[in-house]
Amino acid sequence: MTSILTYTFKNLPSTSKWALRFSVRPLSCSSQLRATPAAQTKSKKTLAKPNIRNVVVVDGVRTPFLLSGTSGLLHRTSVPKEVVDYIIFGTVIQEVKTSNVAREAALGAGFSDKTPAHTVTMACISANQAMTTGVGLIASGQCDVVVAGGVELMSDVPIRHSRKMRKMLLDLNKAKTLGQRLSLLSKFRLNFLSPELPAVAEFSTSETMGHSADRLAAAFAVSRTEQDEYALRSHSLAKKAQDEGLLSDVVPFKVPGKDTVTKDNGIRPSSLEQMAKLKPAFIKPYGTVTAANSSFLTDGASAMLIMAEEKALAMGYKPKAYLRDFVYVSQDPKDQLLLGPTYATPKVLEKAGLTLNDVDAFEFHEAFSGQILANFKAMDSDWFAQNYMGRKTKVGLPPLEKFNTWGGSLSLGHPFGATGCRLVMAAANRLRKEGGQYGLVAACAAGGQGHAMIVEAYPK
Repeated sequence: MTSILTYTFKNLPSTSKWALRFSVRPLSCSSQLRATPAAQTKSKKTLAKPNIRNVVVVDGVRTPFLLSGTSGLLHRTSVPKEVVDYIIFGTVIQEVKTSNVAREAALGAGFSDKTPAHTVTMACISANQAMTTGVGLIASGQCDVVVAGGVELMSDVPIRHSRKMRKMLLDLNKAKTLGQRLSLLSKFRLNFLSPELPAVAEFSTSETMGHSADRLAAAFAVSRTEQDEYALRSHSLAKKAQDEGLLSDVVPFKVPGKDTVTKDNGIRPSSLEQMAKLKPAFIKPYGTVTAANSSFLTDGASAMLIMAEEKALAMGYKPKAYLRDFVYVSQDPKDQLLLGPTYATPKVLEKAGLTLNDVDAFEFHEAFSGQILANFKAMDSDWFAQNYMGRKTKVGLPPLEKFNTWGGSLSLGHPFGATGCRLVMAAANRLRKEGGQYGLVAACAAGGQGHAMIVEAYPK
């Protein structure tokens, strides 16, 4: 992650009552794969607020997102390091030796030891929290220039000794005599050596996220075919965007001892026939969530240069987008673990004074196909809005022609701590490319939490 900083500155069960409310409705994605979003030439109101500083994204980069097993961090360019007031990074599975990875990466990248840095963790929205913390620092006048981002290295996660082994080692360290040490060692058993592997599971429910996604898909009557269709859409659109050079936030990295990595390596369009052959990954044998319609374990890092608008202009930069209103939400971590976007979207739209129709580019985190499609059904349901959200009407269904049109986490990958910046940069770059004005970024996260943000295109 040190190098990506350098680069930045160098150049529910199936019997749930929900299932009675949500019928299977086919999702046709095939036409979307050929569709090209129409150029947006709308002129809408700006979301600037009186007496509050405008916060802009000057640029953002990320490493290629890599299937866990390969790794790398990068370099890009341009702002003097001494003008950076603060550095904030998100990460999820932390290494004890670098628990404040933002600070260690900043020092390793050559930033002044006078530049403060801290690390945040909020599961899959850790980078989002890093960004919005930076927005708050700038909007309040505490800082002018902030670097925000995230990192995850799933190829080398910390693996602990078992609790019994840890206790024995600690007790041995405290033992004062040989007799005490021998007494402790006599209690050793081979099963003490069984390691504790980190699991993508909820502490409060002990349920893995994949198992929860399978239950959620069943509760909303999302079929296996629908999920496979959506996953194929994600991979196909990502491949198209990659081939057309649209993923411009990716910068190459030379993996030590290996070749230079120049692109995401998890994009693998297949066929519905091949995908249908895969067995359920979590609820066996009748589940619908498989390896093909789930996001994969990923290595990657991302970073964004965020500034006060006046500072960016004074330094000669042309920002890419404004970071506008944002919200965080929380709900039941058992049956609504992955419904963050459903709860966050109407709140952020209301806060910004917008409607779903005003949004030109949607960028939602794709943890699982079933999670995305369950959110679609919840967002398009008056019954769900009234009974679970305390709202009179539904927020509505995002149109597919505006939704994740350059691929998403299912295909590009999902380094837990870094995805948030990718979402924001994808929205900003799509708005510039397509001529739109407003983007909506949303994501779910472990703990039943969620985030949404409005991104506004900077005037050309």
